[in-house]
Amino acid sequence: MISRTKMSDSKKDNRNPLFRGLKSLTGNFTPFEIDHLPEKPGELFIRWFEQALQERVPEPHAVTLSTVDHEGRPDARMLILKDVHGESFYFASSMESRKGLQLEQNPYAAITFYWHTLGRQIRLRGTATETGSIEGAEDFRRRPAEARAVAMIGRQSKVLESQQELEHVLDEQRQYLQEHPDAAAPLWRLYALKIDEAEFWQADSGRKHTRVQYRLNKDGRWEQQLLYP
Repeated sequence: MISRTKMSDSKKDNRNPLFRGLKSLTGNFTPFEIDHLPEKPGELFIRWFEQALQERVPEPHAVTLSTVDHEGRPDARMLILKDVHGESFYFASSMESRKGLQLEQNPYAAITFYWHTLGRQIRLRGTATETGSIEGAEDFRRRPAEARAVAMIGRQSKVLESQQELEHVLDEQRQYLQEHPDAAAPLWRLYALKIDEAEFWQADSGRKHTRVQYRLNKDGRWEQQLLYP
């Protein structure tokens, strides 16, 4: 019979060496002052976001959007947060993209920020709705020229046979946009995620993390509570 100790040692020996000895949460993080929290999570998000800008966090507006497909399987990808108004968080996508189709089938979604230099994570959950073709077109026209050309192709997540094929259709769209500078992809949309739950997480190197959760109750009021690490 193999002893539990030997089994444990064997499992440790089988770990991928790439992950051995990697350290995490090693920064000198600023404590999360929770005595005077704002009433709503959007206010706290803006406060944290301003601090991230002051500390020059790289791309603090990069966010993970999580959705669910028609089989109930989760999906996630990185994108850019476009704006925040109150408790609505805005991002953009084509309606024919995988995330656009998933949001049409199931509007419940989540977005997650992680700023490792500050040891801060923000998790937001709610319902996403597209804001219409006019706002979608306005957002599209604010995109860089090359990004507009790529989006004009459509076909996002479809199979690509070769890079040469991509360059060919890109050249066509570049030329089209030069001739029609105000054009916009017809299915491009700005989405608003109206949140009903938020969690602000401040890391601690000893794993005694500070977690504050906001939840919207049935009366339309925001409740706050601390969570165990």
